[in-house]
Amino acid sequence: MFKYETHFHTSETSPCGRVKAEEAVRIYQRAGYSGLVVTDHYFGGFFENHPFMSWNKKIDLYLAGYRKALAEGQRLGLDIHLGMEIRFNENANDYLVYGFDEAFLREQRKLYRLTLKEFRELTTDKGIVTIQAHPFRPCMIPAPPELIDGVEVYNGNPRHDSSNHLALQYAVDNKLKMLSGSDFHQPQDAAKGGILVEDRIKVNDFALVLLQNKISELLRTE
Repeated sequence: MFKYETHFHTSETSPCGRVKAEEAVRIYQRAGYSGLVVTDHYFGGFFENHPFMSWNKKIDLYLAGYRKALAEGQRLGLDIHLGMEIRFNENANDYLVYGFDEAFLREQRKLYRLTLKEFRELTTDKGIVTIQAHPFRPCMIPAPPELIDGVEVYNGNPRHDSSNHLALQYAVDNKLKMLSGSDFHQPQDAAKGGILVEDRIKVNDFALVLLQNKISELLRTE
């Protein structure tokens, strides 16, 4: 069995991250993980803080943590995948997104200005998976089930009350895919969640694992 982290932030890109990408990858190697998805925060503030920078340079800046994690993962033999945790301007909800590449980020500018419905229309039939992260935290609301593929039913971050039991019930009631993630920001957050799969996940195939229901077990520390 192979263990993967699904919800992971780097200090190079996410303002709330407290661990450099290379050190974070080493932490996960020591914890016995086969790989992880870098899901740094994608939101208006990050991009609009650099008003005179070209979009391509903004994306380079956004991918800084991912690229460092990727290089360290290649050195250590860990599979590093590209994802994101996007927040649209319409509300405070966060969504974990898998199955896109760097070209998508360059071609589709300012995704944070879309609504969830518009994002769903953009990504339909493109192999892109949208999972609502911690939908029952304060100030967040469960997304309409037809606009998402699944729910993070277990979020392991120790500094937030994610009401995981409510997220699990929402997924069950609406027949949505289920995901577990550590929501890694600080060293003590590592290895609190993730998934087990039977085969190593090849580059760009992480979304397929979700779409084809290949998760063998959701990891959780509760």
